[in-house]
Amino acid sequence: MKKLFAVSLFSVAILTSCVSKKKYVELEGQYNDTRSTLAKTQLEKEELEAKVTSIEQRVADYNSKIQSLSSSNTTLKELSDSRYQKYDNVVLSNKDKAQMKAALANVDQNQLANAKTLQDSMNLIVSYNLKKNLSNEFMTENQDDIQVSIDETVVMITISDKMLFNSGSYRVNPKANDLLKRLADVINSEPAMEVMVEGHTDAQTVKAGAAVKDNWHLSVERSTAVIRKLQEDFNVAPEKLIAAGRSSYSPLTENDTKEGRATNRRTRIVILPNLDKFLALLSAN
Repeated sequence: MKKLFAVSLFSVAILTSCVSKKKYVELEGQYNDTRSTLAKTQLEKEELEAKVTSIEQRVADYNSKIQSLSSSNTTLKELSDSRYQKYDNVVLSNKDKAQMKAALANVDQNQLANAKTLQDSMNLIVSYNLKKNLSNEFMTENQDDIQVSIDETVVMITISDKMLFNSGSYRVNPKANDLLKRLADVINSEPAMEVMVEGHTDAQTVKAGAAVKDNWHLSVERSTAVIRKLQEDFNVAPEKLIAAGRSSYSPLTENDTKEGRATNRRTRIVILPNLDKFLALLSAN
């Protein structure tokens, strides 16, 4: 009986050992299959990532080409706009010409028909802006004392003596503040200009004991008085201003009548457009 029991135990042990090994082999096979599947999946993943990277690079290349074509179109337009031609010894781009043509559409076409040079056309634009900013009503009310004109290559505003000064004085009359404020607004609105203020007198001798020595002195003092007013009270940049005294040596008419002398006593605002700045402003618009 004992012998039979021992044999039975031995048989069970052997059987158990055989089952465990078979299971091990099965599990090992499953493990190897899993490793193989994982390796295959990893390879497929890497291949997919490579394809995605390739697609992304192609998209980036296409976007770059599109951007390049867009930039090329912009560059071509800029090149077209910046094609230069020479007029009156001044070089203008197509864009400059277009901007100037638009500005000239506003000016008096009869005056434009008489413009012979580029400078003439530019002066018409400046003159138009001056008159517009001074306002028609203001100009109409003071038409006998204020004149805006174009003389050769400059725009001029001529102001009678009685609007600015008392007789023999170079102190600016407070009643001129409105006019000078309007002029300052015009000057400040036009960066492409310099402004020369000329003082003019009649030919009468300065009275003895007067605050000024002679007509040279008076004309210079009046010019600088107007300039100081424009700079200090109305914020005109001083680098844009030029003072000039002409005494009685540039008369508009004879000095042998009261009316003639009154005409000759005047202050003249001479607008000197800066062509380079003017064209730069056109291009900036």
